[in-house]
Amino acid sequence: MSNHVSEAAEQFRPRGKIIDIREYGNGNINNTFLVTLDNGIETNFILQRINTQVFHHPELVMLNMRISTEHMRRRLQTATLIAGRRWEVPRVLSTQEGRDLWLDPDGSFWRAISFIEGSQFFDTIRNIEHAGEAGYALGMFHNLLSDLPPDRLSDTLKGFHITPLYFEHYNEVLAKQEPGKSPGVDHCRQFIRERSAFVNVLENAKAQGKLRLRTIHGDPKVNNIMINIITGQAISIVDLDTVKPGLVHYDIGDCLRSGCNPMGEETEQPEKVYFDLDLCRAILQGYLSIASEFLSISDFEYLYDSIRLLAFELGLRFFTDYLEGNVYFKIRRPEHNIIRALVQFKLTESIESQEKAIRSIIKGLR
Repeated sequence: MSNHVSEAAEQFRPRGKIIDIREYGNGNINNTFLVTLDNGIETNFILQRINTQVFHHPELVMLNMRISTEHMRRRLQTATLIAGRRWEVPRVLSTQEGRDLWLDPDGSFWRAISFIEGSQFFDTIRNIEHAGEAGYALGMFHNLLSDLPPDRLSDTLKGFHITPLYFEHYNEVLAKQEPGKSPGVDHCRQFIRERSAFVNVLENAKAQGKLRLRTIHGDPKVNNIMINIITGQAISIVDLDTVKPGLVHYDIGDCLRSGCNPMGEETEQPEKVYFDLDLCRAILQGYLSIASEFLSISDFEYLYDSIRLLAFELGLRFFTDYLEGNVYFKIRRPEHNIIRALVQFKLTESIESQEKAIRSIIKGLR
């Protein structure tokens, strides 16, 4: 277990005695723990050590989280939810000194977030109903923040989801070192080279005024959507580190990239990966059931491009990290990131081969 984890948990302990701390989830960036308290009844909260190699300004991350979660809670007070539905917004917990962060003796930043009780998450979509709930969750998130001016938030991850910048960095890495020859490396390089003209599609649309900045989640993959254990309904979306100004297309594309790959992004069999059209339709139906009111005609026009681009972008990022020596994403073995890249590129191919069908789904839901 991480150094200082018990000491960190004590800093945020709201009430009661800590009876258990265990690692939680499988995120690629932060170290996450579930802390269980005994205060008459067992309660939990999430404790995380922030990866400052990724988030260089943790205080701004927490400020964004405060602004966005408080805004969503205010909106929920007047929002009309479908009868019987529950929606929860994670709360930032303060230290006993009233701070959002605790700095440990080694210089690591820790923070605590409320746990969404009675919930669970899944790494892949289980069925059509789950897909619809994933779309609903992202739609609810965007809806509750649709009137929060994005300039109130700091851009805590400069260049995040800006595909041309990832492509530029990839080329810089290639220029510094010639990667070794292997079928996987050769395939990835050719795959990226053949799509070099496509990397600018969303940024060009933004520059032309066709797409505008909004408040986005930044990482709405399937395992960040919390599902009610009893009802199977989505009740929250978590992991709000990446909340920032951006294009909602980054979120929509990422949700579909992650949700419509039944094999999951950690599969060891890239050749079996495919983009599932039924799941795509269900996710978009769930999303648009609550989010369509603030989307423009241009927003709809670029939905297919966002799905294709976000799968390609993640593959590009995984492959670049592999070439750099695995400095960003946590890995379990040296070849982990190149396998991840091959998974995303196979998914991109599947999306491309079904462009007509995907565009037809989008048109039918408008």
